[in-house]
Amino acid sequence: MPDWISGLHSALSYIEEHLTQDILVEDVAQKAYVSAYHFQRIFHALCGVTLGEYIRCRRLTLAAQELTHGDARVIDVALKYGYDSPDSFARAFQKFHGILPSAAKEKGAKLTAFSPLRINLSLEGGTMLEYRIVEKPAFTLMGIGKMFNNETSYQEIPPYWGEYLQSDNRHVCGQFGACIDADGRNFKYLIADVYQPWREIPAGYETVTFPAGTWAVFPCRMDNLQDVNTRMWKEWLPACKDYRLGRNCNLEYYTPPEENYAELWLPVERRV
Repeated sequence: MPDWISGLHSALSYIEEHLTQDILVEDVAQKAYVSAYHFQRIFHALCGVTLGEYIRCRRLTLAAQELTHGDARVIDVALKYGYDSPDSFARAFQKFHGILPSAAKEKGAKLTAFSPLRINLSLEGGTMLEYRIVEKPAFTLMGIGKMFNNETSYQEIPPYWGEYLQSDNRHVCGQFGACIDADGRNFKYLIADVYQPWREIPAGYETVTFPAGTWAVFPCRMDNLQDVNTRMWKEWLPACKDYRLGRNCNLEYYTPPEENYAELWLPVERRV
């Protein structure tokens, strides 16, 4: 298996060893041999939670164990696991465990446990994930964009599409959904079409040029796009020995709804 799989295990070990310290996504991603941008997508697809959610759940689990089995003060445990005040810790603790931190000290308190993740990837028979490797010349998209945080983007992008489709400022059909990394934590999502140079760029719209390069293209139906996205990270990438992840972006290609066809475009580079 490629090095990045063992890197994922190293990343999880790094998180576990630093739960009482500040954890930067760049440092975690470095352990997995991928960029912060790609790591967060891989992590969410494989684990079902965002990196930030995982870290919060592990910290709150350990905090509860300390309150239950020791004489630690709530304020000391709160500071140890990264909370600035007892109030913020109490809110997070109650949301996760259903009780206040002080109640965790009581005998028989019911608490929630979130165990450390262990990623086991295996190749399974039955179905094949269709894909093709395509060399594409440079191309430019024109669209309207908004910044999203990797922690909340899965919930926020679908409503963003809904708002766009109901707005009066529609100047593209939405042939593409383009994710373009900003700083490892945030990215711009562009609802876009292929740019036609003779067209005027409307106010609030922009163009983005993607250089010539290699893309792994995964065809899918609209109703199984998320499933294909998960399998792309979980099955295809671990088995891929000829290519590695490329620049920090990825594209969704959409056809009209009645065709029920879409594609996921992942930039890759041939291994040397």
